[in-house]
Amino acid sequence: MEAPAELEPIAREQIDAAAERIAGRTRRTPVIDLERGALGVDCRLSLKLELHQVSGCFKWRGTLNAMLSAEIPEAGVVAASGGNFALAVALAAEQLGVRAAIFVPASSSPAKLDRLRATSAELVVGGDFYDDALEASRRRAEETGALFLHAFDQPEVVAGQGTCGRELAQQRPELETVLVPTGGAGLIGGVAGWYRDQARLVSVESERTNSLHAALAAGEPVRVEVGGLAADALGAAVVGRHGFEAARRWVDESVLVSDEEIRAAQLELWRHTRVACEPAAATPLAALRAGAYRPARGERVGLILSGGNVDPAQLG
Repeated sequence: MEAPAELEPIAREQIDAAAERIAGRTRRTPVIDLERGALGVDCRLSLKLELHQVSGCFKWRGTLNAMLSAEIPEAGVVAASGGNFALAVALAAEQLGVRAAIFVPASSSPAKLDRLRATSAELVVGGDFYDDALEASRRRAEETGALFLHAFDQPEVVAGQGTCGRELAQQRPELETVLVPTGGAGLIGGVAGWYRDQARLVSVESERTNSLHAALAAGEPVRVEVGGLAADALGAAVVGRHGFEAARRWVDESVLVSDEEIRAAQLELWRHTRVACEPAAATPLAALRAGAYRPARGERVGLILSGGNVDPAQLG
């Protein structure tokens, strides 16, 4: 699947407009600066706690921007997700007073499914992975005339996610490197669209959810098999075109980490900072601890902790 030649990455002006559009409905999530040597990493580490966002994930930003940018029909909205985008759409639909039908795969975490069942959205669980839910959601939108929302490959969604990068740049302008967890590349596409060349950007995926890594190697989006610990959040079989276009211009490194390294980082975050994040959000720390990305001594590094929709009982 080759991206159209005319496709351009999300511009800063689009991110500025998104920030204005969603102002007052989102949280300015905190950044905490850790002591040197914290979490077993010898650099100056700052954690962007996007897991404290409304819906428990950065997805709230892009969801709101997309819904506030559109005229929503009487049939409402339809979306597919591994869980986090679904939660954001369901909660935004309640806030805006519109109908929502949410399609999620069977691989979604029980914690996310429980939260979805507590909303007024219609929930349809089926298929093994995200692509199965995506196909079903497209069919529903065609049948009903509902507004189709894509979890990571719509300009309005990517621009909304870019407000996370914009905010972090305002909060910690001294950062030299930012590590970003990557699934369909909506977040890294938005963050890269804002930072561009103002900081080193590192995309982090799991070895079993590596759609951007594979696309960058191939020079175009390609289909990969997905699975493993972080598949419910990072399990896009094909990277989004908008995120890919930004990544190939401005992402300096794309690295992979194992499920075991992700799990160890997730537990480390909980034990030493009391941050309860889901596996996907722990991938940036996993990259540092495993040496997939090696910062210089004293380097100022930011980690985006993307989501916290996890059952605390799983953290021990």
